[in-house]
Amino acid sequence: MTAQEAFDYLDPQAWATTSAVEKLSLIEEVQKNLSKYADQLADADIKMKNDLIGTNIYTKGFGLGATASPIAGVLMASHHLYEKLANGELLEPVNITKLENGITAIQTYPIFPKDKIVAGKQKGYLYVKGEPKQTNPLNKPAGVIAVSGAGNYSSSVEMVKALFFENKAVIHKPHQNNAESDKVWAKIFKPLIDRKALAFIEPEESRAMTGLEGLHAIYFTGSSGVAHTIQKNAKAPLVSECGGNNPLLIIPGDRLWTDKEIKHQALQVVSVGKMNGGAVCGRVQTIVTSKNWTQREQFLNAVRKAIAEDTYAVGTYYQGVEETKKAFLANQPTAEVLKVESGKYPTTDVVFIPNLKEDDFAVKNEAFCQIFSEIALDTKNEVDDYLTKATAFCNEKLLGTLGCMIAVDNDTMKNHEARIHKAINELNYGGIAVNTIPPNVFMNAYLTWGGCNESKEDFVSGVGNFGNAHNYENVIKSVLIDDFNNQAMLMTNKKLMEHLFTNATHFAISNSWGSFAKMAGQMVVDGMKKKDF
Repeated sequence: MTAQEAFDYLDPQAWATTSAVEKLSLIEEVQKNLSKYADQLADADIKMKNDLIGTNIYTKGFGLGATASPIAGVLMASHHLYEKLANGELLEPVNITKLENGITAIQTYPIFPKDKIVAGKQKGYLYVKGEPKQTNPLNKPAGVIAVSGAGNYSSSVEMVKALFFENKAVIHKPHQNNAESDKVWAKIFKPLIDRKALAFIEPEESRAMTGLEGLHAIYFTGSSGVAHTIQKNAKAPLVSECGGNNPLLIIPGDRLWTDKEIKHQALQVVSVGKMNGGAVCGRVQTIVTSKNWTQREQFLNAVRKAIAEDTYAVGTYYQGVEETKKAFLANQPTAEVLKVESGKYPTTDVVFIPNLKEDDFAVKNEAFCQIFSEIALDTKNEVDDYLTKATAFCNEKLLGTLGCMIAVDNDTMKNHEARIHKAINELNYGGIAVNTIPPNVFMNAYLTWGGCNESKEDFVSGVGNFGNAHNYENVIKSVLIDDFNNQAMLMTNKKLMEHLFTNATHFAISNSWGSFAKMAGQMVVDGMKKKDF
């Protein structure tokens, strides 16, 4: 189907006027199909990646986590939303707090019982400009949103958000990497295709799709260069997510971190930075420390050990990133190339660049591959001075505004809560994660994902954001706060991660107590296993 044929096929008016009860029934049909075809999605995903690398390093469990799991989350949030809408209600927030400068923080996660169990101590907030305003999606006007899918993941959550949060019919075009998995998605979403709410087109239809007359908007995930080109030629507004150089702010604490805490934080950052070969939007690239933090060298050594010894090898497959790696190595004399699993798999070396300067190449460029860097700012070894200078550095020097991580021990958080929340409010990032990873903001359908306060004339991480199940307007950023010793996905055991990806995906699809019990029980068993690589 061509882009024009897809546009002509859709019936956005019929979709916009479909009742909440009917849409809820359609969501349930799609959820059943997702369970039925999840393995096919995983197979298509890992075949693409393994073929590009030249070895079978990606596994079925990872394929499930990369494709089915994100869509499952936003479908379940849509299910909860339309259950409420069927009763004439909207999702209600947990609480609302007024901040400085006319900003309101709205806690939107967790709400539902099973979410609360999975979340543990994690809490999610929308930061909204002005008075909070929710819009019933069923009252939003009819239209068509064209979605250009990402190349690193075939799980197009923005497609589902456009359908159920924006009340729009959708044209979906995959990246060429994901042409095969998109065929599976078409089977999963067949109930919506039959209702003329959704149409899938070929990767080659990109230019034709963005040039269509009559679109409500274009959703794009990819490079900023391509996004700017689309924006110049498009005949509809562009909502885009284009990556960036995402920092980890390590706040000097009121106490020393234990050896276990240092290892845990290093493993958390390294695990997500290796995942998908480093092609993860929002993952930490630049670690921002204080030059006077007494545990700085200990932490950097823990990062090195986490990379080379404590986490297993993952292949980098994304096209063009080998040239990116060469550029970082050529421009950064302190770069270290670390071998993982003795270098027995191709494209698994990791680059670590400590001791950057503020105007270095590695500060001004994104590495969409397995590269980490560190910069030590000249600050006092205390909270206020560090946050003042780290916030300025991140806002003024680092490339982009997509994701930011903050690591702070629980004691320091309690003692300096007001100052830390002030920094969260001031940091110019669309997704801020405290003691957890920024991609978890993306995975949370009750939050938003995108850049922050960027203009369409000169954006890096993108303009606008992909919406939230509560349908709050004027969202500036999303914030996810967790416990310092949270239960993270750490790549310390291959079988553990294979089971976790698989079981977590099936729980995300069904939200059944049986799938939760299986996931939790397996985690207990796997938690006792030793390194298997």
